[in-house]
Amino acid sequence: MTETIRIPDLGGADTVTVLEISVAPGDTIELEQTLLVLESDKATMDVPSPSTGVVEKVLVSEGDEVAEGDAILEVAISTAEDAGQSEAEPEPEAESAAPQQQQSEPQPAPENEPPRNTEESPVAQAEKDEVIRVPDLGGAETVTVLEISVAPGDTIELEQTLLVLESDKATMDVPSPVAGIVKQVLVKEGSEVSEGDAILELTVSVSGDAGQPERAAAADQPAAAAEPEPQPGPAAEAETQQPGGASEEPARLEVVRVPDLGGSEAVTVLEISVAEDEPVEQEQSLLVLESDKATMDVPSPMAGIVKRILLTEGSEVSEGDAILELLVTDKATQTASAPVTAEQQTQVSEPEKAPQPAAEPPPQQPAVVEKADNKGAVVNEGQYLSASEVYAGPAVRKLARELGVDLKKVKGTGPRQRVQPDDLHAYLKQAVKQLQSGSGGGEGIPPVPETDFSRYGSTEQVALTRIQQLTAKGMQRSWLNVPHVTHFDEADITDLEEHRKSLAESAGAEKPKLTLLPFLLLAVAKSLEENPAFNRALAADSKNFVQRQFFNVGMAVDTPNGLVVPVVKDVDQKDIWQLAEEILSLAEKARQGQLKPDEMKGACFTISSLGAIGGNGFTPIVNTPEAGILGVSRSQIKPVWSGTEFEPRLMLPLSLSYDHRIVNGADAGRFMATLTAELAAAARQ
Repeated sequence: MTETIRIPDLGGADTVTVLEISVAPGDTIELEQTLLVLESDKATMDVPSPSTGVVEKVLVSEGDEVAEGDAILEVAISTAEDAGQSEAEPEPEAESAAPQQQQSEPQPAPENEPPRNTEESPVAQAEKDEVIRVPDLGGAETVTVLEISVAPGDTIELEQTLLVLESDKATMDVPSPVAGIVKQVLVKEGSEVSEGDAILELTVSVSGDAGQPERAAAADQPAAAAEPEPQPGPAAEAETQQPGGASEEPARLEVVRVPDLGGSEAVTVLEISVAEDEPVEQEQSLLVLESDKATMDVPSPMAGIVKRILLTEGSEVSEGDAILELLVTDKATQTASAPVTAEQQTQVSEPEKAPQPAAEPPPQQPAVVEKADNKGAVVNEGQYLSASEVYAGPAVRKLARELGVDLKKVKGTGPRQRVQPDDLHAYLKQAVKQLQSGSGGGEGIPPVPETDFSRYGSTEQVALTRIQQLTAKGMQRSWLNVPHVTHFDEADITDLEEHRKSLAESAGAEKPKLTLLPFLLLAVAKSLEENPAFNRALAADSKNFVQRQFFNVGMAVDTPNGLVVPVVKDVDQKDIWQLAEEILSLAEKARQGQLKPDEMKGACFTISSLGAIGGNGFTPIVNTPEAGILGVSRSQIKPVWSGTEFEPRLMLPLSLSYDHRIVNGADAGRFMATLTAELAAAARQ
């Protein structure tokens, strides 16, 4: 009959990609033979055949996206009825293997399958309970039980999947090392397990420990069933050493090579899972490869004994590269495929846990030197990492893509500087901390490398004052977050300067010193009122702005301890003399370090004047969350065309920097026009 094979449980993935189709119509497939290879964001996985048969039709193509339950292919499988009908047309293999047996027994095929109907066997069988444990996890300390594939009472076969585990690197199936019946499941889905933890109890038949070759001999020689139970180790070895066996073939040395990598040109050998002189079974994992997309196990295409490993951990390989040399014989196959005792399992698994000869560094990868590049990544001496060279698993790479993190900047703390999920979280935590504090190089901006200036002469290291430190952080924060634009103009203050001098002379000693700054404060307040875009602040969600209804103006004051900005409140409600008195008071407090916190908060706009020092212009940095800042330079007498002639006029250079997220160029032009007009009008008040 025809059976439709479907996608099995994907361990939580919604859709996966068909990376490779391993069979074609007309192929004869066996139980557990790989049908196709799927790829998800976490890993690649093989889809094994749940039965034997002949492929009639492949229903998917390489590159297709499939989900759990989707049809893969149609397979013609043989049933018990088919076996009965096959008497008229016996299969060639059955005829060549046991012609007399077909004549005497009407249905020999099911009896040659792995033993299930033990109650009908003439062999006296004993049963024992065996505890199945978590195998070698490839370096992972704990993994999660993603799915339990069996239940108490289920009859399972050799290599049948018992449960699916999930680590940070990938998902992995745990196959059964022996055939038997599930007595008790000892773990739950979602629980955390480690290497060696008990998974389940399995009731196994002791007579089956010698493997299928012994069961076939028992079928041909029923009288032998009454003999004492054979020991699996020495007895099997003695039997395989007998010359002239019907299944004995000369030993041959096979070179196992890297299979199809699904388009990847070079991948890294993450782990070697076998050792030299170790027997391996068919489909047993030989090594683990890692590409940019995922990690993948390379299974052995046949059973045998590892004679020589041809690569090392950390080396890069491509499709077709030699992995190891495998000594293949029927005797090696029988020995490798025979179920082993718990003691033998321990002896076999110990070489897998033993570290590979990593003392010899890979030829193309020199020993790692703890040296950081200017992006914070640990690299080899004289070598910089590209994105593909960063040592990280697929789960970490996916997390980095989701978070927008460049893995080249993350220092790995795992084996051989492997980037772990905790390393990503630590990097993000530090980046957020730097962003909030205003320190660091900023996202995407490399920090300035440290320079040893003492190499060039005598030096002295002087600590920054607290004000200087805060100013540096605030300036960097504003510069990194605010798109700055600066508008330049000049104001004719010839008449205003004459008016200021006349007011100062007539005031006498009882009035405070009158400078140009009070007039600038009033002109700025009027400009903010008529151009409200400059009196806004962008909200934290970047979807709204706050429109201020008051007019507080900060003024930058140079002090011995650094730059401070006291704020003159409600400028629009005060006259020239009130402003002059408040300016002098705040400036004196600033120089003596006596400003209160409230006297430096709440500004809508800032004025930074270098008029007493000099300069023709500069580009001041916006003091965010304000929208603009006015830079004032030294006034100069310049010839100005009046329409009929050039006249000497006192011109004041002005630089208006603004936040382009809030203010447009036209707004800046109108603001400056209002400001210069107000300065000219002040002379007539």
